[in-house]
Amino acid sequence: MNILLIFPKVRNYHPELKKERDVLGKLFGEAVSLTLPQVAGATPKKYGVTIVDENYERINMNQKVDLVGITCLTMAAQRAYDLADTFRARGIPVVLGGNHPSALPEEAKQHADSVVIGEAELTWPQLLHDFENGNLQPFYQSEGVIPPESIPEPRRDLLKRKYYTDGLLIRRGCPNQCEFCTITSIYNQNFRSTQNVLNEICHISAKTIFIYDQNLTWNMPYTTSLLQELQKCQKRWLVNGTVNILAKDDDLLRRAKEAGIFYWYIGFESISQQSLNGAKKHLNLVEDFALAIQNIKQYGMAIVGSFMFGFDQDTPDIFETTFQEISQWQLDVAEFHILTPFPGTALYKRLKKEGRIFTEEWERYNTANVVFEPKNMSPQELFEGTRWIAQEFYKVPKILKRVYRTLETTKDLFITSYVLQQNMKYRMRFKDQFNF
Repeated sequence: MNILLIFPKVRNYHPELKKERDVLGKLFGEAVSLTLPQVAGATPKKYGVTIVDENYERINMNQKVDLVGITCLTMAAQRAYDLADTFRARGIPVVLGGNHPSALPEEAKQHADSVVIGEAELTWPQLLHDFENGNLQPFYQSEGVIPPESIPEPRRDLLKRKYYTDGLLIRRGCPNQCEFCTITSIYNQNFRSTQNVLNEICHISAKTIFIYDQNLTWNMPYTTSLLQELQKCQKRWLVNGTVNILAKDDDLLRRAKEAGIFYWYIGFESISQQSLNGAKKHLNLVEDFALAIQNIKQYGMAIVGSFMFGFDQDTPDIFETTFQEISQWQLDVAEFHILTPFPGTALYKRLKKEGRIFTEEWERYNTANVVFEPKNMSPQELFEGTRWIAQEFYKVPKILKRVYRTLETTKDLFITSYVLQQNMKYRMRFKDQFNF
């Protein structure tokens, strides 16, 4: 039996296929999604598996396959449904899974023969067994979280796009309960053993690896042990961290630098403590932000900060205030998002109940469109304010100034080149999303 696994195109988040002259993009690339490689890893070896990421390659709609599996985020849901409908019209059964189908399985089922809800490592093999025996069920859902040691190593050999950056997942989910987050329903207290992690790293040829864990600072004894092992790998690492730890743990930053970590992704989300508290992101204290950035910079590492606008406590002056504040922090890169109530989140449930969501056109759920009624500003003010700060931050002179400052701080040409590439990537993305 031959299985085709598809990751649908996510508009505005990846370069178009025709853009082949992006030299820095080709050099550094983007860390690949491990979703489908992990599904392939959980597939019994007797089946043939092909993976197609539509963000980087075209789908051959006429290829002969027995079953199609499609994973999708909310913003790509309509594209996933269109693909599913096309394959099913040809008589090819389709299985849908991923964030959006897991949140709205009944909707997804209208376009699929079966829907996988949540993690797939245990249910996918059962689904394939049932399919072969003519007993495919409409829904499959695991009971509880998947133990980390039960998650098979991703089938990276099936990926056609080979760059110098790869991805690694140590543990899924997050212990925090931020109202807007899509992964708060997944949290496993258990960790993969460091030896298990090292075994997978040995099979990764890329020199630069993004550790996808939402927070590398959840459990400091484990992180300390892990960093000691990562230091032996002689690779470069990009990781996620939280302000409450990074602002105060100098020993962590020293170990991180020694292990080869060069880039921290931090969800600051807002410079308003009221907004953070309202979103239940209680670990973030605005008073710690500047200190965390200063500490990271002191060890010659780069920082990308993520910010959201549209919280109930936000007023129209939040954009100018945020820009003035972050201009003093000397961030290397920044993301700017419009708060989006993704299905499955507590935010979606609350705004739905309050009657404030005015569209469920899923393509617009890309953090660059307003899909709900803000509390203290108009939808137009929210859009224009986010557009303004993205445009202002990514003006070319400001990019060049940041890149030069990165070189001064890190004295590292690789990190500086990476920061340049990230700035140009985000500038291009925001220009596409906000049309400036």
